[in-house]
Amino acid sequence: MTPLIIDTDPGIDDAFAIALTAASPEVDLLAVTTVFGNVGLENTTANALRLLELCGRPDVPVAAGADRPLVHPTPHRASEVHGGDGLSGAADTLPKASKDVDGRHAVALMADLLRTATEPVTIAPIGPMTNVALLLALHPELKPKIGRIVAMGGSAKGGNTTAAAEFNIWSDPEAAHRVLAEEDVPTVLVPLDLTHRCAVDATWLERLAAGGTVARGLHALTPSYRATYRRVLGIDGMVLHDAIALAEAISPGILRTTACPVEVDTSHGPGRGATIVDQRRGRNSHRRLVDVALDADVTELGEFVLSRVLR
Repeated sequence: MTPLIIDTDPGIDDAFAIALTAASPEVDLLAVTTVFGNVGLENTTANALRLLELCGRPDVPVAAGADRPLVHPTPHRASEVHGGDGLSGAADTLPKASKDVDGRHAVALMADLLRTATEPVTIAPIGPMTNVALLLALHPELKPKIGRIVAMGGSAKGGNTTAAAEFNIWSDPEAAHRVLAEEDVPTVLVPLDLTHRCAVDATWLERLAAGGTVARGLHALTPSYRATYRRVLGIDGMVLHDAIALAEAISPGILRTTACPVEVDTSHGPGRGATIVDQRRGRNSHRRLVDVALDADVTELGEFVLSRVLR
């Protein structure tokens, strides 16, 4: 089994990512750490605890991390997409947590787990990358313990929060730049270019609603998210951004990647938070490369996520 830490801001797509991971025997879920993002840190942490309870994994420690970006505050959260509580206003429909949040800061918990790890650990940041940037800055000696970073964020062709920027990267561009452009840990980036292609439809959601306790619990969280995609993309379905990244963390190679340099715009102009993915061939041998996931078998991927959640 691959040891895995999820760093997250639940969030409806984060909920699916956690449930997918909890149902996957290929990985050993060591911890869930939380960060500000879709909603504030208090909500994201409470949501993570309740989601693990739903999935029958209250044994997994949850630690709260950064409640704001490294440098500049963000103008808004994504409550218009995920609901005021992050889960379509339905967080209270989930089981109450039977375990308290871990007393350590998220970065301290990640560092402790890496320090004692006997094999490489995958870290999956599926919210703003603030906690992971802090981990790499404070504990560079632990980088050899990280097998891969598998992150959801960015776009090669335009954003969903601004014309240029995807939400996770836009929420803390300085942290994302550190993780994607300045470090040397093997990294996979799963951008909007792929996640939008992997949107699930009404039939997929009907199958989810007919499933067991976990599946029905997840389905109950989707109304505001589904309504957003009906309005924004014109589809009766939704996009499982973070679950697509976790599919790669669980089953390496399920996404097809291209090694590219990635820069993050940290200016204060209209491009702030944009990810510049350099796909030019033969010009990048001297630059740090990130494995950018730009292709996958979309049908296979949808079945992979659904079959696990329905278990």
